[in-house]
Amino acid sequence: MKKIAITGGKGGTGKSTVAVLLTNKFSKKGKKVILCDCDVECPNDYLLIGQKLKKPVKKIFAEFPELNKKKCQKCGLCAKTCQSNAIFLAPGKYPVFIKDLCSACGACWAVCPYKAIKAKKEEVGKIYLHKIKSSLYLITGVAKAGLEETGPVVTQLKEFALNFAKTIKADYVLFDTAAGIHCPVISALFGCDFAYAVTEPTPMGAYDLNLILDLCKKLKIPTKVIINQADLGDKKEIKKIARKFETKIVKEIPYSKKIVDAYSQGRLNKL
Repeated sequence: MKKIAITGGKGGTGKSTVAVLLTNKFSKKGKKVILCDCDVECPNDYLLIGQKLKKPVKKIFAEFPELNKKKCQKCGLCAKTCQSNAIFLAPGKYPVFIKDLCSACGACWAVCPYKAIKAKKEEVGKIYLHKIKSSLYLITGVAKAGLEETGPVVTQLKEFALNFAKTIKADYVLFDTAAGIHCPVISALFGCDFAYAVTEPTPMGAYDLNLILDLCKKLKIPTKVIINQADLGDKKEIKKIARKFETKIVKEIPYSKKIVDAYSQGRLNKL
């Protein structure tokens, strides 16, 4: 089973379009494929192939710290341990947990010598499963509205997708990441065998391609470049960055009204 990430750094480059079209390609070759939409804050793969999110197959939970002031001795060890800077501690005061920064790692309650911090379980997202056809499945993750740190949602979504892939003996699992290079993107990239970085021939496209290729290099994930709408801009900077990272541009996709129409009508999987 091959695990492939479709990423790109910049939003709007056609990353999800490429993910759906690549999924179609594998499916038409007789391969059993799962497309997992890891853009949990704004998933759209289901829209591109004309599906609706109705009933989730699983709810995602995370554990957040809750303080017992009767046990807390204000030692500050929890704040020193937190790698997300999600605990504020003023001198002589009780620690304050900043939920928007919390990654739900559990380090704070693990190190507390007084057992003053306990884990409080909360729902943070949902997982949806669609069987498009016998050889093609779509798995969609949706984070709870307003949740700032969605990395744990992506991690559990990937775990579900990989377990499901083993159950149906899938040949490929494609992970469509969010835009950017933040924690949810890193969570989606972790453990992948390969990545395609989708970009566009614009200054912003080149800038963000540099960032995502640098990230993939640090994560030791082999990456190749796909230029979308390749005939609508100057590709010199894109090619320069590809050379810098010693990666290949494996596909240049020209502007296509056919793809645009299919995209807007939710039938990309029909191409």
